[in-house]
Amino acid sequence: MRILITNDDGVFAPGIAALARGLSSAFGDQNDLVIVAPLTDHSGAGAAVGPVYERESIPYESVQIRGLGDVPAFGIEGPPALAVILACIEGFGPRPDLVVSGINHGVNAGRSALHSGTVGATLTGAQFGISGLAVSIAWGDDPVPWETPVRLAAGIVPTLAAMPPATVLNLNVPAVPPDALRGLRHGALGTIGLIRSVRPENTPNPVPGTPIDRTGGSITLTLRGKGEAADTIAERAELEPNSDAALLAERWATVTPLFGVHEDRSDRGNRALAAALATFAPLTT
Repeated sequence: MRILITNDDGVFAPGIAALARGLSSAFGDQNDLVIVAPLTDHSGAGAAVGPVYERESIPYESVQIRGLGDVPAFGIEGPPALAVILACIEGFGPRPDLVVSGINHGVNAGRSALHSGTVGATLTGAQFGISGLAVSIAWGDDPVPWETPVRLAAGIVPTLAAMPPATVLNLNVPAVPPDALRGLRHGALGTIGLIRSVRPENTPNPVPGTPIDRTGGSITLTLRGKGEAADTIAERAELEPNSDAALLAERWATVTPLFGVHEDRSDRGNRALAAALATFAPLTT
């Protein structure tokens, strides 16, 4: 089995090195590993590929990751979804059988998964019929306990490889050592988002919804899951029992199956489709 390892924090980030070393130790003798990831940080890229129509080629570099001398590693000038596409069309050797993305520093729980380059990489692989695992760990005190998500990912990979093609799992792990982890549970995709609040810099005490200065300025973001805002995950999660964010706040690792861009043929989708088609009138001059 050929495993593609990627991330959105960049090919030199400590998370991808920890993940690659863990998978190499667990499966390196039986499987073929290759690392293809962005040369620079592309956090929040989702499944974006960038302005590829304006580029005739995608530059890449062969890189060396400490402790992984035998694993080929490449950094590309582009986001993680593009790295996956290039690997899936055999730009870096044979087509991979599995995509493992991470380890992202910061969880990708709830609605924030939509914007995650870590998750977007696995969903991109699924469009090629390749299953994927996105791996993230919460912010916490240094040193980062990379061993916890590494061990969980190594346990999931063989099971995921046996699943039907294009199966995608999103693994989120609290920032605790392995012996402090309560276990692994299904985390329902919560409604919590990445951005908690905004504040225009040129308005000291703005009332939400009031007009801002149209001449320009800047808007300060308060993010969930990092720094002081990390506590808001636990506060909001109390309203959503068994959601991914709620369980993470209780020191559970969570796994959530994801389904990417597919046609919506639910009753809601069919009604919207019929209503849109009914608006058509012959286009005449």
